[in-house]
Amino acid sequence: MTNNLKQITDLKSVDVSKLVEESEAEGYRFLRRLVSQYEDGTNTFNQEGEVLYGVWDHHDHLVAIGGLNRDPYSPKESVGRLRRFYISPSARRQGIGTELLKEIINYGRGHFKEIVVRTDSSMADAFYRANGFSADLGLPEATHGITLDQEASKAAQ
Repeated sequence: MTNNLKQITDLKSVDVSKLVEESEAEGYRFLRRLVSQYEDGTNTFNQEGEVLYGVWDHHDHLVAIGGLNRDPYSPKESVGRLRRFYISPSARRQGIGTELLKEIINYGRGHFKEIVVRTDSSMADAFYRANGFSADLGLPEATHGITLDQEASKAAQ
């Protein structure tokens, strides 16, 4: 069973309804915001350094989504913000979230020096820490962050 991770260039052409329903059942509203902000043009992940990815399972169902924006809360242009990162409950603990996060981080290396995220979930806290993020940044709008080593990524290419 292979998954297909790819960039989403037009969210309007992707059926995200199942992920929105699942996220809302868990008490999260951020995927509903993803859809409404995309539709009204507030956030379409099309600024310099921004990207939106999805992961589809072997049945071609969208099982994960996540994006990267310039951090609107930071005065520094070198800070990216992980946004709208969600993995379907049925797809968790299979490495999909880690694969998606690594793809976003690798993309971010060419654009940002740091990526931050805000979460209040203990499961997400453990996930981000396990993937190299530091916690307790002392920032009101970010709970976790990772510094990107741009030289290492250039050497690896």
